[in-house]
Amino acid sequence: MTMTRALGAICLILPLAGPAPAFAADLKNGEALARRWCASCHVVAGDQSGTTGEAPPFRVIARTPDLDAGRIALFLLQPHPKMPDMGLSRQAAGDLAAYITSLK
Repeated sequence: MTMTRALGAICLILPLAGPAPAFAADLKNGEALARRWCASCHVVAGDQSGTTGEAPPFRVIARTPDLDAGRIALFLLQPHPKMPDMGLSRQAAGDLAAYITSLK
């Protein structure tokens, strides 16, 4: 009987141990985050005339070799001295990263 319970518990827990389902990134939310948090230092959209900082435009970041949305999202989730602490969730970082890479 204990073997049956153990197997039952494993069957219930095993699906939870796998990777989290991937959610589609929300480009509109990514753009809104970019305009709110990043536009004072980065050029984040084509209709933006300039910035007050020296940070690279998002189009330049998007065209950087070997830099994909996943790497950008990880970068955004880690604190950086020159960037404000935006306190992004994983979903928000993914949205912002997807928006950046959409500018290629």
